[in-house]
Amino acid sequence: MAQKPAVLNHIAVYVNDLGKSTTFYESVFSLNIIPEPFKDGKHTWFSLGSAGALHLIEGAKNNQIFDRNDHLCFSVPSIDDFIKKLQSKNINFEDWAGKSGAINIRVDGVKQIYFKDPDGHWLEVNDAK
Repeated sequence: MAQKPAVLNHIAVYVNDLGKSTTFYESVFSLNIIPEPFKDGKHTWFSLGSAGALHLIEGAKNNQIFDRNDHLCFSVPSIDDFIKKLQSKNINFEDWAGKSGAINIRVDGVKQIYFKDPDGHWLEVNDAK
């Protein structure tokens, strides 16, 4: 009998300032906070729907540099509407090559943008269906 494949439970992101990062992910991505068992003020958990959860964990140092290839990706219905949201929050974005304010278009037509969270973690947002 074939064994069922593993499923993603959560992604953990190590952050410097939990309050700042919680506000960022909640406001930029409209994520819903879900209960977390630790209740120690060092964790925020967000629902990612059927994909699992995003766990923010406080304690990182400010001096890390992250490679763009190591990123989280969120899909949205409209890149244009999402860009307006970023602009209203003064969050700069770029295409894969690093051109500020530009949108990358994949070979399959999916539009992508890249930007960083408050700790410098790279984020991709695309309009994949």
